[in-house]
Parts: sequence; C-alpha cells; structure tokens
Amino acid sequence: MKLSYDHKLLLFKHSTRCSISSMAKNRIEVVNQSKIENCFLLDLISYREISDKIESIFQVKHESPQVLIIKDGKCIQHLSHMEINWSNIN
Repeated sequence: MKLSYDHKLLLFKHSTRCSISSMAKNRIEVVNQSKIENCFLLDLISYREISDKIESIFQVKHESPQVLIIKDGKCIQHLSHMEINWSNIN
C-alpha cells in the first residue's frame, strides 16, 4: 500500500479457472503500454481471502477478472471482464 504513494499500482485479480480471465490476462501481459511500473497478479483460487480484504479496504465490489489501479492508497479506477485492456487503463 505504501508503494502506491510513490507510483501507481495495478492489481490484476485473476481466476485460473476462468477463460475470460485468461483472455484479459493475456491482453495486459503482451505489452505494458502504460506508465504503470508496478503490476501485481492475485490468484483468486489460491488467495480468495486476500481478494475479500481488498474488496473491504477499497470498497470495490469483487469481480473476476478485475483490475484495480491504486494511487495514494486509494483505488482510482477499476475494470472488469472485457473492459480490461491497456487503452482503458489510466
């Protein structure tokens, strides 16, 4: 969280059992077309309790797949499903 005060963070919430999540992951893995240096992947199957905590902290309803952009300790953008691509990420 402290890192977000220095740089924007991208958190990708990914379900390894979902084909839509895999497609979204592929779209943002190909090339990081943004200036976001810190990108993190959260495996929802293995770490669902962390996802629940993220939902609580940032007050953003859980979806899968989902991207959260964190800046200065706050979620400034969230996208899910087919919205996840670099042209939509600020």
